[in-house]
Amino acid sequence: MDIILGIRVADGTIIATSKAATRGISVLKDTDDKTRPLNARNLIAYTGESGDTVQFAEYIQANVQLYSMRENDIELSPKATASFVRNQLASSLRSRKPYQVNVLIGGYDVKTDTPSLNWIDYLGTQVELPYGAHGYAAFYATSLLDKHYRKDMKVDDGLALLKLCLKELETRMPIDFKGVYVKVVNKDGIKEIEGY
Repeated sequence: MDIILGIRVADGTIIATSKAATRGISVLKDTDDKTRPLNARNLIAYTGESGDTVQFAEYIQANVQLYSMRENDIELSPKATASFVRNQLASSLRSRKPYQVNVLIGGYDVKTDTPSLNWIDYLGTQVELPYGAHGYAAFYATSLLDKHYRKDMKVDDGLALLKLCLKELETRMPIDFKGVYVKVVNKDGIKEIEGY
């Protein structure tokens, strides 16, 4: 019952994840943050099997930070980070215990001055999109994003579109997902937006 939404706007990327940690129809925790900062301008949001998601996210976070330490504080770009994550998921798929994890990676490339949003599923399929969703959010929010998304949107416009998607999810989903954590990745770094 996880909700993962991402919207790339002209000046950043917005990531929203549900606060509820569920198992079947039971809500186990209502303050579960399903994101991890990978470096100053890359954020991973994940959904899937509960043990796999946390282990995989921590593994990716540690390896991205290790790369930065080894390369004299050079940070991986969003494109390089997405390629690394995709490679790890594709490699695990061919092992005895593949990760059952779907991710969105929001980032901001300071060299090209562009935001990015990468959608990666548990099969290692990766694509850069203007907006994306995993979990039940994909069933309900994709049509709204198709209709209302514009390339020239700013962060405030993206947050208004996100509110529209969340209202639709609250109306149509049969379970309370306890609200969402909303984070924006832009040239200044990762910032959490309160009030959702």
